[in-house]
Amino acid sequence: MYPTIIQQPVHIPWNKGKLSGQKRPLKLQEIWAIRIRLQLQERSRELALFNLAIDSKLRACDLMALTVTDIAQGGRVQSRAQIVQQKTGRPVQFEITEQTRLSLDRWITEAGLLPPDYLFPSRVNNSLHLSRRQYARIVDRWVTEIGLDPSLYGTHSLRRTKVSLIYRRTKNLRAIQLLLGHTKLESTVRYLGVEVDDALVLSEQTEV
Repeated sequence: MYPTIIQQPVHIPWNKGKLSGQKRPLKLQEIWAIRIRLQLQERSRELALFNLAIDSKLRACDLMALTVTDIAQGGRVQSRAQIVQQKTGRPVQFEITEQTRLSLDRWITEAGLLPPDYLFPSRVNNSLHLSRRQYARIVDRWVTEIGLDPSLYGTHSLRRTKVSLIYRRTKNLRAIQLLLGHTKLESTVRYLGVEVDDALVLSEQTEV
């Protein structure tokens, strides 16, 4: 008799089939298209998440791990916050604009969150806070709802969005490096893809 062959279950990565590589940042009109949709539909948790993702420029792992205490003191959301990044172990500061503070205040009140609670608790029983996978699905839904191709966007799109806008206005790479919490300026250059973008702009402006 031949020995029985037991087949092991095949693990399929959750992002199988998705395009890898650098994701596009959102344009200003796309930011407002998503924001207004969330406001009109009164999706307070998602509005707070979207606004804070844009302002904080945090990686998904750091954004998901935020607690109420990280961004609020004495029951009030602060205009600035600082956390230690999980990937680098280095502190990074970020601003929280007024409209983001308002959306966070509303979400915290509606959800009845206390200071030690995670800011974005999961609705899955075995998870304390939203997972990166859940966050990625939410981002896919946002961009799909405004007619964008979700394969071209992801959670890093939100991390890149504000710094991309700042770079276009100022060309200040050092400021972008500090905002992203990068240890090396070369990492910031690669992350923004500014060398490629700038080269294309120069090429477009040059008639032969």
